[in-house]
Amino acid sequence: MRGKSTVTQGRDPAIDPTKKIRVLVVDDAVVVRKIITNCLAADAAIEVAGTAANGRIALSKIPQLKPDLITLDIEMPEMDGLETLREVRKAYPRLPVIMFSTLCERGAMKTLEALSLGATDYVTKPSNIGGVSISMERIREELLPKVKLFGARAAGIEAPKPVRAAAPPPHRQVPAPALSARVDVVAIGISTGGPNALAELFPVFEKEFPTPIVVVQHMPPFFTRLLAERLEGKSNIPVREAEGGELLKPGTAWIAPGGRHLVLEKTAAGVVTALSDAAPENSCRPAVDVLFRSVAAAYGPRALAVVMTGMGKDGLEGSRSIRQAGGRVMVQDEASSVVWGMPGFVAKEGLADEVIPLQKMGGAIQKSVCSFRRTIPAS
Repeated sequence: MRGKSTVTQGRDPAIDPTKKIRVLVVDDAVVVRKIITNCLAADAAIEVAGTAANGRIALSKIPQLKPDLITLDIEMPEMDGLETLREVRKAYPRLPVIMFSTLCERGAMKTLEALSLGATDYVTKPSNIGGVSISMERIREELLPKVKLFGARAAGIEAPKPVRAAAPPPHRQVPAPALSARVDVVAIGISTGGPNALAELFPVFEKEFPTPIVVVQHMPPFFTRLLAERLEGKSNIPVREAEGGELLKPGTAWIAPGGRHLVLEKTAAGVVTALSDAAPENSCRPAVDVLFRSVAAAYGPRALAVVMTGMGKDGLEGSRSIRQAGGRVMVQDEASSVVWGMPGFVAKEGLADEVIPLQKMGGAIQKSVCSFRRTIPAS
């Protein structure tokens, strides 16, 4: 799916609107298989083609069932999810696979490994608290939209259009600041497809990167700390999960912890991180909009916001705040995004100063933060 837009513009003559998305559900727990199957089968756009209790059985069923998408448990006997994913990618490199992992440190480690092996996305398993009805609701809210998004193109049907509220009144586009404007912070918002995109982006940054970097990656607890550790292992700069109270300094990146908003606050000593348990925004905590608003308030015209691959529109209003404060906004282009939702909304609103492929994003950021300092003395 990478390198292609997941949502079509208009109707493709090759698209068959009567087809359903065929899903193979792979999980060793009978109860979990039944819950997932019931939730997916209740949607008119989806057909559960079959189920499997482990990876070995799943691999034997794929040629007969010809699924458009697989949901794949990670912890299974005989052949676990990671080993299964490796084999799927050898034989079916473009078949969408959504990992189903537990919300714990081991689950987070395995999920990040699965994403690096080519998993399309992941969903965390709901806890047993609250019973089957709450578990089903969680699956409908988190798994179902991803199955429909990633499975639609493979099935030869149109991807579902996002449900939108009434359109707000048109905004007057803020003029772009001069390209020579000094950048004192880089703020990145990213979601679906983010771990792999960040793993490609961060190694580009030089060891003496001249500004701090702050990141919101939509992920639950445990995941963000492990993501920071993985990125630091690939990067020339330190990468930390924010704990709150850290004084921002050049050449260090902070990632918002899962389940908490990250905001920046100006103090007498400088700009520091703070964490918030305020309500989710855009159904997200951490939310990009929350971080970007605080960045705009703390840095004004010296902020560079970067919106990358992700579902939904988190980051849209935050980007507007950055632009209104005189800062600049870059977005990832559609071709290199796993999902052109977050960057697409910003671009379509006219808030993006530049639309850049992932392969060139690191260099563009590096150039933006360094060009002023190489030509004009810092004030």
